[in-house]
Amino acid sequence: MNAFKGTGVALVTPFLDDQSIDFDGLGKVIDHVISGGVDYLVVLGTTGEATTLTTEEKKEVLKACLNFNNGRVPVMLGIGGNNTQAVLNEIQNTDFYGVASILSVSPYYNKPSQEGIVAHYTAIADVSPVPVVLYNIPGRTMSNMTAATTLKLSHHPNIIGMKEASGNLEQCIQIAAGMPKDFLLLSGDDLMTKAIQSIGGSGVISVLANAFPDTFKKLTHGDHEAALQATYSLLSLNSLMYLEGNPVGIKNLLYHMGIISSDQVRLPMLRASYELSNQIKTAFQKHSK
Repeated sequence: MNAFKGTGVALVTPFLDDQSIDFDGLGKVIDHVISGGVDYLVVLGTTGEATTLTTEEKKEVLKACLNFNNGRVPVMLGIGGNNTQAVLNEIQNTDFYGVASILSVSPYYNKPSQEGIVAHYTAIADVSPVPVVLYNIPGRTMSNMTAATTLKLSHHPNIIGMKEASGNLEQCIQIAAGMPKDFLLLSGDDLMTKAIQSIGGSGVISVLANAFPDTFKKLTHGDHEAALQATYSLLSLNSLMYLEGNPVGIKNLLYHMGIISSDQVRLPMLRASYELSNQIKTAFQKHSK
């Protein structure tokens, strides 16, 4: 579990202008974030546009990530959904060689009860050959996992942590106060990282770390002042990352940085508008000074 402390980067999946996967760009992103000091990779999450990849493409992306990584840092794999049996089937049909853990989002859209969420995750943890990290993001799922639900699940022997993106600091404090000593409370919001670490959290699974891994190294491993300054430096860019949906903003930023050759996304997302692209470019130029 120490492998998932500090900064995990929610990797983008770069596309070429024809919307095919840009494997060269993927390798460049991975080299950039590892050389910048991230502690682990999170592959095929929401930021990786996993929902718009075919089953075969997911296998290809995972294989490429493992090859590019070459054992340098641990890898966490996104496997989740709102059909429990489909998630179980995906787990059973996945080759976990080189994968240290899975990140599984709370069921979205169908809004299960808290008891249903517990049953969903219990089924996943019972069959997963690797440890499971929960993921609460009610802004997207329309269903909040309460602190009580998280704490109940924290005692399952194969559930090791929670990516908390509720934005509710009091809920995070309730989790931190009651969780087992070795349970991982991870920020799902870049700007909340320092706050969550201060109450007992272990780090962040970050979007902006695709672009600024060195900043997040200071944020998660630096002293108090360094972490604060790192947080403040992200303010103007962070607000732009989600204006037109994730990963529209971060891909556009990576494009302006010259790390990927295109900011292409797949429908129903559209690449950044001209106005947003200019805002991101301007904010990046200010950040770089």
